[in-house]
Amino acid sequence: MEPKRIREGYLVKKGSVFNTWKPMWVVLLEDGIEFYKKKSDNSPKGMIPLKGSTLTSPCQDFGKRMFVLKITTTKQQDHFFQAAFLEERDAWVRDIKKAIKCIEGGQKFARKSTRRSIRLPETIDLGALYLSMKDSEKGIKELNLEKDKKVFNHCFTGSGVIDWLVSNKLVRNRQEALMISASLLSEGYLQPAGDLSKNAADGIAENPFLDNPDAFYYFPDSGFFCEENSSDDDVILKEEFRGVIIKQGCLLKQGHRRKNWKVRKFILREDPAYLHYYDPAGTDPVLGLQQWDWAGPQCVLWRHSSPSLLQGEDPLGAVHLRGCVVTSVESNPDGKKSDEENLFEIITADEIHYYLQAATSKERTEWIKAIQVAARTGK
Repeated sequence: MEPKRIREGYLVKKGSVFNTWKPMWVVLLEDGIEFYKKKSDNSPKGMIPLKGSTLTSPCQDFGKRMFVLKITTTKQQDHFFQAAFLEERDAWVRDIKKAIKCIEGGQKFARKSTRRSIRLPETIDLGALYLSMKDSEKGIKELNLEKDKKVFNHCFTGSGVIDWLVSNKLVRNRQEALMISASLLSEGYLQPAGDLSKNAADGIAENPFLDNPDAFYYFPDSGFFCEENSSDDDVILKEEFRGVIIKQGCLLKQGHRRKNWKVRKFILREDPAYLHYYDPAGTDPVLGLQQWDWAGPQCVLWRHSSPSLLQGEDPLGAVHLRGCVVTSVESNPDGKKSDEENLFEIITADEIHYYLQAATSKERTEWIKAIQVAARTGK
């Protein structure tokens, strides 16, 4: 019986021989981590056993690289992986830690508490509830919340979740709402933002979910990010970089000249609406160089009074989304039926065509919806 796949996606891996950083398709199994040159490859380039391994995160071995995690095997071999953004790295870290713990305890990997442990009513469908919570009109309103000189974008409070469940008569009381919210959190429908909610989710508090106006949470596909408060001395950013980041991650992009496909890190901004793409193996495109204390607050700082922090890597290209059309496609750019799945196309107002590929159908849908929103609302 094949090991269970726990998590998979693109990460940038440091080579063990030439010390180069390259994007890899990484698969977390119950007993190890496999990494592939391409998602479509049948055989992995390598496998890292998790038994006896230790995980270090955040890893500060590389001053110019953010969101790096390190796995050290029993043979004292170090393996370094870099995520595209903070929440992605934290999700990998949580699952890798749990996989190692399960191996040590001789247990099977399983997502935390569902009906059996929390005893949810059979009538509760967490997936349907999640969709209701995300409804643009009747769902939970996503806000920009400020705490400890940080601004948390696209999030909401723990007490706000409880209030919504109670006011919509989906629960009998706040205690039952707290139980359901904890289930949503453990199943990945909600994510913690900020130290208070993260500590609770890690088991420091009595309940993993907090009915607290200072505990912040977000939907995993919301485009959440955290920024430091900017001062009056902020450097004026180039117009196309002033927009709020609403989504980021890795996609495959087809080149315009050679028609070859390469992994790129994409950052979607609205108002103005731009989609920038970068070499995922480069230094962080949003932050700059080493002057930020990576051991400090784990948030994405994208605006700061120090000019050097704005010297992040320049994008390889930018797509102005105002007036664009974005659709899923089932054939490749040559009009032939494609073996590749989850393709979509952006046609700009200048009639330039961009072909992109997501890792899953769900991810493709999320990107299409986010780009459509940015194209409608951004200038």
